[in-house]
Amino acid sequence: MSAAEDKIAALGLKLPQVVPPLATYQPAVRSGAYVYTSGQLPMVDGALPATGKVGAEVSAEQAKELAATCALNALAAVKSVIGDLDKIQRVVKVVGFVASAPDFTGQPGVLNGASELLGEILGDKGVHARSAVGVAVLPLDAPVEVEIQVEIAE
Repeated sequence: MSAAEDKIAALGLKLPQVVPPLATYQPAVRSGAYVYTSGQLPMVDGALPATGKVGAEVSAEQAKELAATCALNALAAVKSVIGDLDKIQRVVKVVGFVASAPDFTGQPGVLNGASELLGEILGDKGVHARSAVGVAVLPLDAPVEVEIQVEIAE
């Protein structure tokens, strides 16, 4: 197991299987020294643990936990392309989408779930640029979706 996966286990988590695509796309693709993931939903064992809008049916704290699940799913997608998470040189960018109730403005706090988990697993390699975007609805009525871009060591 890689050092990154040891860290995941030490956090009491397990790197999941790659979530199968919901449509015509790949979970992750490599281009040169970069791997780009598709948007990852917070799927756990093939199902969403919660649905609805953040700030209405889903609390901001629950959404933050779901964002961390999205980040873990994104790491699984990266591993499916490069074989070993220790090849990650840096998480370059994280983009997160939060299905938001009309008056909800805490999108950055929700996405901290993904950012904090990446930092816990990858240390300084997990520090990244980020966008947190509020949207009306996400696939399957998911509360949050996260995609990442990583640079890998050659």
